[in-house]
Amino acid sequence: MADAIYISMCGAVARSEQLDSIADNLANTQTPGFKSSRPAFETFMAQSGAQDKQYTAAVATALDLRPGPSAPTGNPLDVLPDGGAFLAVRSPDGSFAFTRDGRLTLDAEHRLVSGAGQLVLDRLGKPIQAIPDQPLGIDSQGTVSSGAFEIAKLALVKLEGPVDRVAPSLLKPGQGGKAVPVEVGVRTGEIELGNTTALEATIAMVTAQRSYETSMQAIQTYRQLDQRANELGRIR
Repeated sequence: MADAIYISMCGAVARSEQLDSIADNLANTQTPGFKSSRPAFETFMAQSGAQDKQYTAAVATALDLRPGPSAPTGNPLDVLPDGGAFLAVRSPDGSFAFTRDGRLTLDAEHRLVSGAGQLVLDRLGKPIQAIPDQPLGIDSQGTVSSGAFEIAKLALVKLEGPVDRVAPSLLKPGQGGKAVPVEVGVRTGEIELGNTTALEATIAMVTAQRSYETSMQAIQTYRQLDQRANELGRIR
């Protein structure tokens, strides 16, 4: 009976982790550049080798890098990289990171920054410095102009292999992953929203919640059966 309780507990824990992931996806459906997470499950055999005892666990969480829906903004500094490419930025700890959050603005030092405030980098890995009091523009090839001068080209990359999230819209290559520079254009006056819809996330949450409740009910049932078996043993 203890094995059955443990199996049900494993299922409940796995579904709990799935619910956390879905809740995060649901909360960020309108977050520019957000990539949804999807936990991976695996079934393990009991150490004793018994074929009738299998344990489920959430063993990893992968990020879905598919593009999300686009939304027009009319802002000439808002960009949406083509082909699922990512903008290269400098993360708060000074390392390179990547984002699809293309809400670009200038900071107090006239440097180009992303919607979350990270410095946007050019193809040399340097921050893009605008000329003060000059209009800033970005063309479809990712060329950044300040007044009449072309000052930089946006660094655009494709992420390959494992990817880690360091902020809602900020990613880094994981162990064995890499960022590969690509030659693609950008669409100006548009941004990308989260790549999970509210309807999709809600349906997934209802399904996972029902599975979680089923596992919890199984735990209660096996506990009651265990208690009755102990009572019968005492009567004898």
